Amino acid sequence: MKRPSLSQLEHHQEFIGRHIGPTPQQQAEMARTLGFDSLDALIDATVPAGIRNQRPMDLAPAQTEQAVIARLQAIAGKNRVLKSYIGTGYHDTYTPAVIQRNVLENPGWYTAYTPYQPEISQGRLEALLTFQQVIMDLTGMELANASMLDEGTAAAEAMTLLQRVNKKNRSSCFLVAEDCHPQTIAVVRTRAEALDIEVVVGDPEQLVGSTEAFGLLLQYPGTWGHVRDLQPLIARAHDAGTLVTVAADILSLLLLQSPGAQGADVVVGNSQRFGVPMGFGGPHAAFFATRDAYKRSTPGRIIGVSIDRHGNEALRMAMQTREQHIRREKATSNICTAQALLSIMAAFYAMYHGPSGLRRIAERVQRLTGLLAAGLQAAGVRPLNAQFFDTLTLDVGGEQAAIVERALAAGMNLRIIGTGQIGIALDETTTAEDVDQLLAVITGSATTASCRERDDAVEGIPAALRREVDYLQHPLFSEYHSETEMLRYMRRLEDRDIALNRAMIPLGSCTMKLNATTEMLAITWPGFAGMHPFAPAEQTQGYQQLLAELEHMLQECTGYDAISLQPNAGSQGEYAGLLAIRRYHESRGDPQRDVCLIPSSAHGTNPASAALAGMRVVIVECDSLGNVDLMDLEAKAGQHSNELAAIMITYPSTHGVFEETVVDVCDIVHRHGGQVYVDGANLNALVGLASPGRFGADVSHLNLHKTFCIPHGGGGPGMGPIGVGAHLQPFLPTHPLVPLPGLAESNDVVSAAPWGSASILPISWAYIALMGAEGLTQATRVAILSANYIAHRLKDHYPVLYTGRNGTVAHECIVDIRPLKDASGISEEDIAKRLVDFGFHAPTMSFPVAGTLMIEPTESESLAELDRFCDAMIVIREEIRAVQEGRLDAEDNPLRNAPHTLLDVTAEQWEHGYSREQAAFPVASLRRSKYWPPVNRVDNVYGDRNLVCSCPSIEAYREPPGV
Repeated sequence: MKRPSLSQLEHHQEFIGRHIGPTPQQQAEMARTLGFDSLDALIDATVPAGIRNQRPMDLAPAQTEQAVIARLQAIAGKNRVLKSYIGTGYHDTYTPAVIQRNVLENPGWYTAYTPYQPEISQGRLEALLTFQQVIMDLTGMELANASMLDEGTAAAEAMTLLQRVNKKNRSSCFLVAEDCHPQTIAVVRTRAEALDIEVVVGDPEQLVGSTEAFGLLLQYPGTWGHVRDLQPLIARAHDAGTLVTVAADILSLLLLQSPGAQGADVVVGNSQRFGVPMGFGGPHAAFFATRDAYKRSTPGRIIGVSIDRHGNEALRMAMQTREQHIRREKATSNICTAQALLSIMAAFYAMYHGPSGLRRIAERVQRLTGLLAAGLQAAGVRPLNAQFFDTLTLDVGGEQAAIVERALAAGMNLRIIGTGQIGIALDETTTAEDVDQLLAVITGSATTASCRERDDAVEGIPAALRREVDYLQHPLFSEYHSETEMLRYMRRLEDRDIALNRAMIPLGSCTMKLNATTEMLAITWPGFAGMHPFAPAEQTQGYQQLLAELEHMLQECTGYDAISLQPNAGSQGEYAGLLAIRRYHESRGDPQRDVCLIPSSAHGTNPASAALAGMRVVIVECDSLGNVDLMDLEAKAGQHSNELAAIMITYPSTHGVFEETVVDVCDIVHRHGGQVYVDGANLNALVGLASPGRFGADVSHLNLHKTFCIPHGGGGPGMGPIGVGAHLQPFLPTHPLVPLPGLAESNDVVSAAPWGSASILPISWAYIALMGAEGLTQATRVAILSANYIAHRLKDHYPVLYTGRNGTVAHECIVDIRPLKDASGISEEDIAKRLVDFGFHAPTMSFPVAGTLMIEPTESESLAELDRFCDAMIVIREEIRAVQEGRLDAEDNPLRNAPHTLLDVTAEQWEHGYSREQAAFPVASLRRSKYWPPVNRVDNVYGDRNLVCSCPSIEAYREPPGV
């Protein structure tokens, strides 16, 4: 036998086999089962030759996990993480280790999907409901959602909400206080321009009453640190018919009177200070709270309390019909991804510390700031803001450069304001010794007495604004202060959910693939997690290297000429891409081009994003095979030829097929002067085989939380950078505080941080480095193979709705339940809930076609798991047949009653016409490992009619349902 080479023994491609589920031998067998001689033959029959890549991607070869970790450590080591006093909405914090280890680093939490199926999501729903309670308590508002993307976009969403709900003032003007954070002002300006809203920035005391406006945005405390009583100003605004949003610092609300108590109509902010690392800008859970009267217009996700079919309390996402995938171009927001994982962390942080512990943290930060102010005044340096929570602004004139230089030498970053001022923001991690060092840096001489020995702290907060502990009085915030109890509580919640560490999640269009542990390791390293997003560029060389390398990787994967990493969700990527198209047309003297063609099969975010970008949506029909109807496209492109801005298509199509005519679609739109936007949701079927930037597309957003392995985190974080052709590159988003090289400072700003949620980008970098060009291509091939394998195994039991020219599908398939429903009364929802009894999350239900299930297995699932899922679906089909033939009652059957809880099958009385065994153990393998859903089927209608979005009584947490 020939000895293996050293290269073979080093096995650089080992990770590829770790990521891809079926073995090479199984892949060959699966292809033969489908009637193809090889996997190559299947791919040739499925992916149109006209779009195939002509060269391999220019990526480094696959690396071992150890090599990737070593490279990432070296990159992180190039970042210099200094003590940050920059503030501006981002502050250092301590993440409790019990939360870091058991939530942030736990796949049971980070690999779960958005809780659209509430029966298998009760754990994360409870945590998100707790987050809402935290926000409602601290803001003093009646309603809160389950998080937003960042503070800037939350403020922009508040602006559009105020315009919708203000019936007294139909002005198109929005006022913004000049002391709002600059990144927030920039994001609001970008959102407003496309919607023809005039933004006026200035002193609100001068603007309110003198400028007619539908809304006003205030910062509390202001970006320069000053604290003021907002109540008189808000009252004046209301008298003038102007509604008010307050962007508030969450830690300050533990000491300051709530904005709600001062009359605010909306309160937004960032919960990052509650235990979430700065991470160079994100991800962080922004919050959005408002009046109950505005609940139907509130953007994002709201968790509500409902009941299950037995009348027991159960949680669900409330009012889902508000969401953009239902309302399309009439949607009030295009928000699709929240920041669930980070809001869960913030909620647990609040529980762990409780109201007294949180108050103590805030009091300590404020006391240290008062001691710093007193020390400065004693040295003759008087802060410009006499009232403050944690931030001081100093006018130091010509000393600014020297002070900044001394600070850098001492390992500190101060905020540089203009040419003669500096800002200093303290936080949870600041110590008395830090304050002494700050005084020495600012004054240029060592302090004579430590602030620990002084009792001369300036108060800072006016007595009228000081708040009592009137928050977090629910028992949830007093019962889990010991680590033992906190640990067990989080474990109880985790056990109520289905995540990828428990079973396959076959959601079509959502790509729930392996999020490898190695890919996740770097996100909590201090070199990445501890960086302020506005730190000086010379301190962020590691991040700059990682960002540049990731941009190159994504260019090779997509065929585009440039990448913007700023959009921090797929919806934000769509929006940024359409804004780039808008700016491109304006630069060519074609501002009238505002029509966006969208196929009827498109993701709901597409028309919603087009509307937010100021475009008019025109729907293009699909033919009987699910493809874009070329005749209808030609007709509508011709009809709107002088006004055509773009078409938005998804490729492969949302119907799960590779459309043969995609190049023709691009040509038609280009011929009429439009641009082609390819939605990157299904890029998992393209990487390595075809590149949208090469077959005719001009721009795509890339769901890094789908194709490139950033985990979904129970509904967020997401990341949606865009790739563009060279002609659109000048119109990519920039940032007011960190201008991006090569871009005009007047460019749009779509996220609060320059590179969006930068701290999770090492995940995608690591995935690509581990896989290399060959591994990425093979992953795509196996994703297509696995989807076709499932379609083949199910086609004799369920009709497969759409296939390509050779009878194959792309990386997902749609099975049609409508004929079965007509014959048996069993719906797609019944099948989805019955799958819970088998331990599976349901496929995507009724999208893009009502009455169907869209199944996507991904490349990561093993052949055994694929077969387990198919076996479950086949058993369910036999149960449907039993209903059709009368062997099971039309109403009292295991499908209509699914899912079945442990309490159901252990109850003393069993009144069903089928056995307990059939209910709970429909296949023998479940006896070895069984997921028990914590609730029965949730009543959606009840939850909407009786909307409750705050935490129930503590008894609901102590007793299992039905007891």
